[in-house]
Amino acid sequence: MAELRHIGLCLGRLETWHDGLGEVSRRLGEYLAAQAPALREEGIALHVRLPQALHGCFGDGLHYIPTHTWQRLPHWGAQRFDLWHTIHQHIRLRAPIGTRQRLLTVHDLNFVYSKAPRKVPKYLRKLTRLCQRQTALVAITRHVADDMQRHLALGLGLAPQVIHNGVSDLSSAPREPLPDAPRPGYLLHLSRMAASKNVKALLELASAMPGQAFVFAGPRSVDSEQLRGEIQRRGLGHVQLIENVSEAQKAWLFAHCRGFLFPSLTEGFGLPPLEAMQFGKPVFLSRLTSLPEVGGAVAYYFDRFDGPAMRTVVQDGLADFDQPGRVDAVLAHARSFSWARCGQAYLALYRQLLAR
Repeated sequence: MAELRHIGLCLGRLETWHDGLGEVSRRLGEYLAAQAPALREEGIALHVRLPQALHGCFGDGLHYIPTHTWQRLPHWGAQRFDLWHTIHQHIRLRAPIGTRQRLLTVHDLNFVYSKAPRKVPKYLRKLTRLCQRQTALVAITRHVADDMQRHLALGLGLAPQVIHNGVSDLSSAPREPLPDAPRPGYLLHLSRMAASKNVKALLELASAMPGQAFVFAGPRSVDSEQLRGEIQRRGLGHVQLIENVSEAQKAWLFAHCRGFLFPSLTEGFGLPPLEAMQFGKPVFLSRLTSLPEVGGAVAYYFDRFDGPAMRTVVQDGLADFDQPGRVDAVLAHARSFSWARCGQAYLALYRQLLAR
């Protein structure tokens, strides 16, 4: 039998599965782990680096490597790797010395749009150095790939390949009503409530639609508490803020909403709109960064963020969505972003790099 080729997948020092990067780590890890026995027959052994507490989470078909702080420095490992894939650019842990090829997935350059201009060059230099240490690069959208080409000194040999993330279908998942569940027919927003999510624009929309119920859901944070205070200050009794929802509660919220709102200012991808589409819901997005690429022709877009303009987009979109075929088009679009397709694209790239 030919000598095994070893691929390392670095998920970093994960603290939770319940955010965007955690979801990507879990779903891609699950898909690759399911392929591990067949890959072994092909002469490829998979290894995954993640915290010790999570070892075994992908079954016993692959090898587990614990994370340590000292892995931020050059270090030797017990195994020499033919390919090392770092799943996102925020992971500071390095590949072991002796690794033959390195692959990095870049999820966004949001700092270009959100940081103070005087700070942007420092972040660009740091990301450029990281990318230049790689053999190959992946961007999760064409928008991110274009940003990389525009802002980073990559050279011709490091043109990023685009591999879209997948999206988990929550429409068949268990659903749990919330204790103080709103009546069906509300407009839903789901996010971290950070300034980049443009939630203040949704307050302007809510002010312009006093007869329409709104639900904002996301993890408890300083941002969410500030938003709660703003809702109370404005007297927006038809806006409900729900913190720390479970996956089952999130599925219930998607299933019973009238439409989904996501006017984000900076996104590398945008999972929540596609999750809402899995339920056949109309989705209203900003026309900024990656969202037109992800939402495609089936979403409705805000070009302005004042209340009356946003109200017009929502009202016209809800009326349009009643037309025959709209739900089927949304479902078909959402299902084109599958983790199987994402995982297959990564495996094809792995094989291409190993064949060099």
